[in-house]
Amino acid sequence: MPKNKRKHAPKTVLRLPDLEQSKSAVLNSLASQCSQRSYDHAIREFIEWYCSEPRLAFNKTVVTRYRIFLEQARYASSTINLRLAAVRRLAYEAADAGLLSPDLAAEIRRVKGAKRLGVRIGNWLTAEQGRRLLEVFDRHTLRGVRDYAMVAVLLGCGLRRAELAALTVQDLQRREEHWVFADLIGKAGRIRTVPVPFWIETGLRAWISEAKITAGPIFRAINKAGRIAPRLQSEGDLGSREGNVHEMRIGQCRPTRSPPNCARLCHDAGGELEEIQFLLGHLSVQTT
Repeated sequence: MPKNKRKHAPKTVLRLPDLEQSKSAVLNSLASQCSQRSYDHAIREFIEWYCSEPRLAFNKTVVTRYRIFLEQARYASSTINLRLAAVRRLAYEAADAGLLSPDLAAEIRRVKGAKRLGVRIGNWLTAEQGRRLLEVFDRHTLRGVRDYAMVAVLLGCGLRRAELAALTVQDLQRREEHWVFADLIGKAGRIRTVPVPFWIETGLRAWISEAKITAGPIFRAINKAGRIAPRLQSEGDLGSREGNVHEMRIGQCRPTRSPPNCARLCHDAGGELEEIQFLLGHLSVQTT
C-alpha cells in the first residue's frame, strides 16, 4: 500500500514568495489591464508594508491595522477601499492555493472599508467648459489639429484612454447614415459600437487628412521636428492634454478621465441612463 502523502497545513504567516504567488494569481484573474495595474500597485504597497513588520500573521487584525495605517497617512476613502479590496482578493487567492487558512481569509474579507463622509460631487466639465477647452487648441498646426480631435473624442464619445490609443482608421465606419466607432473592444473585453457626432467626425477627418493617414492607428506621436510616428499614441502622452485645463483655471478636472465627463454631459443634455450605459459599455446600469 502506498503511503498517504502528508498535506501541508495552511499558514498563518505568509512570506514574500507566498505573497508573490498569490499576487500573480490575482492579476491573472483580472481581464482588464487597467484593473491589473491598479491591483498590482495596491498589492505591492501592501506587501511592502506587511514585510516591513516583524513576522505578522496574515489575519483580520493585521488588515485592520493596515487600514488604520492608510487612514493615518490621510489617503482618500476611495483609495483606502481600493487597497483593501486588493488585499481581500490576495487573501482569497492565497486560501484557494492552500497557502492560507480559509477561516483567516474569510475573516479578512469581513474587514470594513473606510467610511465616505459627505456627498461626492466629482470634478466634471460643464458643456461651456468643454467648449472653452476645445477652443484652446491651435487648429492651424498639426499638433493642434490632432489634440483637438483627441479631446473631442474623449469628451463626446466617452472612450477610455486605452480605447482612444487603440483606435484605427478601420474602426471609423458609417452605419445607417451615422458615423460610429464599430465593434470596439473595451474594458473586460466587452464589445460595443460608439456613435460619433458630426462635429467630432469633422475633427477626425481634418486630422486624418493633415497627417495623411490611410490605415492603421488614428492617433500617433509627433516628434519635435513635426514628423508623425507610425506607432500608437501612448496612454501616458494623452495625460499631457490636461495642462490646457489648468491653464484655463477650470480646476482639478481631468478631460482625459472621459467616461465620467461624457456621462455627465449626456445626462445634462437629457440622455437616459440606459443610453449612457450603452455608450460607456457598462455591464450594469447600477455602475452607470
